[in-house]
Amino acid sequence: MNQTLYNRCLLLVAGLGGLLYGVDVGIIAGALPYLEATSGLRPGELSFIVAAVMLGSVISTLFAGALADLFGRKKMMIASGVLFVLSIPVIALAHGYWPLVCGRLLQGISAGLIGIVVPLYLAECLAASNRGKGTGVFQWLLTLGIVAAAIIGLFFSNRVDEVAKLGDAQKLFAFKDAAWRGIFWVSLPPGVLFVLGAFVLAESPRWLFRRGQIAAARRALLRSRTEEQAEMELKEMRAAAEMEGSKSAGAAAESLLRRKYVIPFALACVILACNQATGVNSIIGYNATILIQAGLDDVSAHRGYLILTVVNFLMTIGGVLLVDRKGRKFLLSLGSSGIIISLLCAGFLFHKTEAQQVDVKDAVQALVSTNQTLALQFNQTTAGKLSAGKNFGNAPSTLVVIYSYGDYHAATTVARSDDAGAGPIEINRSDCLPANKVISFFSNPFANLDAARVAPLKIQRALIAPVPGPGNGWLTAICLFTFMAFFAVGPGVCVWLALSELMPTRIRSNGMSIALVINQAVSTTIAAIFLPTVGRYGYSTMFFIFAGCTVIYLVTATFFLPETRGKTLEEIEEHFARE
Repeated sequence: MNQTLYNRCLLLVAGLGGLLYGVDVGIIAGALPYLEATSGLRPGELSFIVAAVMLGSVISTLFAGALADLFGRKKMMIASGVLFVLSIPVIALAHGYWPLVCGRLLQGISAGLIGIVVPLYLAECLAASNRGKGTGVFQWLLTLGIVAAAIIGLFFSNRVDEVAKLGDAQKLFAFKDAAWRGIFWVSLPPGVLFVLGAFVLAESPRWLFRRGQIAAARRALLRSRTEEQAEMELKEMRAAAEMEGSKSAGAAAESLLRRKYVIPFALACVILACNQATGVNSIIGYNATILIQAGLDDVSAHRGYLILTVVNFLMTIGGVLLVDRKGRKFLLSLGSSGIIISLLCAGFLFHKTEAQQVDVKDAVQALVSTNQTLALQFNQTTAGKLSAGKNFGNAPSTLVVIYSYGDYHAATTVARSDDAGAGPIEINRSDCLPANKVISFFSNPFANLDAARVAPLKIQRALIAPVPGPGNGWLTAICLFTFMAFFAVGPGVCVWLALSELMPTRIRSNGMSIALVINQAVSTTIAAIFLPTVGRYGYSTMFFIFAGCTVIYLVTATFFLPETRGKTLEEIEEHFARE
């Protein structure tokens, strides 16, 4: 295989890794409605099935770096692909709760390994001239995986709608059961291709070099570089090894608190944390709800979500093309600046509406039944009664209820008074509390689950607000599309590069694991506080908080992050080693 073909194969396999990561994240959204309708599982059990991917990902992320150091990058890539492939039949053939949990845990473990090992492998294998493009392809196909999962779900949704028109309840049930299984089966081929492709690739030359396999490292380099380039990089590897004293008897005594280790590690951790603190996961996850609250109807809001995913995908292409031309520092600074402006604009649009909202928590609390549940049909009449006549004229209004059982908080979906086909707002304990103490720890480690199981239903806030016009809704949507565009072209592409490029070879794999765990911890924290914060203080406050966190991102990228474009990993390491 010549060098050009091998490099293309390397990018393709890495891209398939990103695709699998995106599918892992997004596939459950399309399958969940049909799984819920046919499995007979309780809401708490379904919640754990959804969350099991995150649990598996956290577990594998903690150990991914150490495993990659022990067994090699290539073997761990193969292992991650095999775990993904095994998870599909476990889920698609499942009958019952625990097989579904096991299958989703396998998917999460696979995602955690892929998120560490593939960017690590790319950073160590690609030449400096196209390292940014290679890691950008990983992110680009990750976004494609999310879009693909949405398209797969939409395809089966249309098929289910066709069967529903036949009026045969038994056929509809059977087709829904086949639909969620089919959604998972469709995601199997990319996993198989990733495993087969990983077998074709060479091991990381830098891993081989650190294991003392100099000849094998040289052969691995020659598969993607000219002989002159390979010799130059081997020389740099030797110089870096001598500098850190890895070959000497005293290597183990070298402190990891030296500047060349601490500064790049700290930079990577700040960038990974700030990447989530932009609010990207919450804005994607709650996008339809946000747009409905902003003034769009249900159909338009879901169209807005589809546009958001397409913007993410297309702008990632732009980031891939620019990252090796303009550099990481430029794209991160540009992207974070645009994110701040977009979030501030969205925040001000919501602030204008939220200034008019009315809190009717006492009136809603009075409607709670003796068994500590609530069922409330929200319409124009109900809105007038609850708000004591403040029904904003004849304009429709929205209601969102934020409630708690003990230490656990939740919020209802946004109900609109002009939605004649909507069912009642229903609040019960099983929708709020985690299914067991394992999930409880990951959702709120300080909460008392036993006490919450007998605690009364407390209405924290019940907010009625006028529905803005569609114009306000589309203005908010444009702000979110702009947010997504700037995120995709900057942080979306560069975050994986920052994770893999900045850290020295000695700590790269374990440092990446720690940084990604911090990333996931910030993501989990934001997910836990998002609904309570929105309920108590409004969307505007949440957007302003995200904008403030992104200011830290901008300052870090502009003033502290070195430009790594066109530099080998050893040159980047040398930069941080200078006193």
